[in-house]
Amino acid sequence: MNFGVLGQAVVLFAATNIDDLLVLAVFFAQDAGHRGATRTIALGQYLGFLVILAVSVAAAFGATFLPDGAVPYLGLLPLALGVKAAVEAWRRRDDLDQENARRGPKILEVAVITFANGGDNIGAYVPVFATAGVGGMTEYAVVFLVLMAGWLAAGRFFATRAAVARALARWGHILLPVVLIGLGLLILVEGGAFGL
Repeated sequence: MNFGVLGQAVVLFAATNIDDLLVLAVFFAQDAGHRGATRTIALGQYLGFLVILAVSVAAAFGATFLPDGAVPYLGLLPLALGVKAAVEAWRRRDDLDQENARRGPKILEVAVITFANGGDNIGAYVPVFATAGVGGMTEYAVVFLVLMAGWLAAGRFFATRAAVARALARWGHILLPVVLIGLGLLILVEGGAFGL
């Protein structure tokens, strides 16, 4: 492994995925106590990230699956999931046993949010991959996939700190819709969707 590529891959991954830490912490807090929660979140995160990598690699070779103008509209995915989560939280507001009523995200939901949140990553990865060649792309992909495990561990770590866990347990059912809606709006606005 080329240490120059390794360093660049670490910096590129961290810079383009820092916002995922909050989303992962909320997912882990929401799923606390549910059997198989870590596996579900990890599989969804890896699935969404693998799609990001596949699109980036294909685009680096000249195939474009998404026109540049379509990327900002990926913000509609977390926005819709956030609205859905808000409606579910509102419907359950009177549940006496809110803890048991809460359900964590499914693998596909995590994957969709990961892909939508990482849609702008594609723009950063394509030029790097295009100049790195096949060997370099492989090295970047391997480093990214290893770092994703660290990202998952960090998200779980933050969600299990006593103060954070208490806050997320109390407010997580509200925080998840807020984070998803905010993420969706941020993607739409930063991308200039709808002339915003």
